[in-house]
Amino acid sequence: MITIAILYFSLDEKLPNGKTGTEADRFALKIQETVKHHNYLNTDYLQWTFRNKNHYIWNKKSNTVTVKTNNDSVLLYLDDPKKSKILGTSQLDSKQKGKILKAALASFNNDSFWIVAPHKLFDKGTTRKLVRLQDGTNRLLVTYASGGTTPGDSYLWKVDKNYLPISYKMWVSIIPIGGIEVTWENWVKTSNGSYFAKDHTLLGFDIPISNLKAWNE
Repeated sequence: MITIAILYFSLDEKLPNGKTGTEADRFALKIQETVKHHNYLNTDYLQWTFRNKNHYIWNKKSNTVTVKTNNDSVLLYLDDPKKSKILGTSQLDSKQKGKILKAALASFNNDSFWIVAPHKLFDKGTTRKLVRLQDGTNRLLVTYASGGTTPGDSYLWKVDKNYLPISYKMWVSIIPIGGIEVTWENWVKTSNGSYFAKDHTLLGFDIPISNLKAWNE
């Protein structure tokens, strides 16, 4: 408990203040230009493996996702969750099926964010603020008031001189310490011209993305 308390007080940061408006939106647009957001929007399929255990194939045209995690395989209908179903098994009651489908959707919401977060800066319900630090540099603070599994989370983006994301700091409901930093590294260009980061580091722990592909029919 003492170690946890020390960690909390040494790392915890308050959510910074920022200013909404044209400058913040312009900053966000520059990020999306750098990561080729227009190519992402036109992507038909996106595939990846998260932390070597959760596997996804996202059909962005139909907005359905095949999720393979542990021993379960699920087809999620993101626009109509009631149609979602478990693949390859029928020996489950409705309560068990509901639990698996809910877990698969929560996994997708979390694991996809590590892939597409720079493409979600203007999602419905987001607020963008420009934060000026004491050293004169700017950051972009994005808060999600709705959507996903944990609405209300905030992310403070740090970028390089070309507006390519380097890292963000998080204020999220599942982590009691505010301002924990996560790196965005090893950016790769997929076959259809989209850019994604394959490597993240959180408190010294790697969060790898593998089997990453984005393509059009």
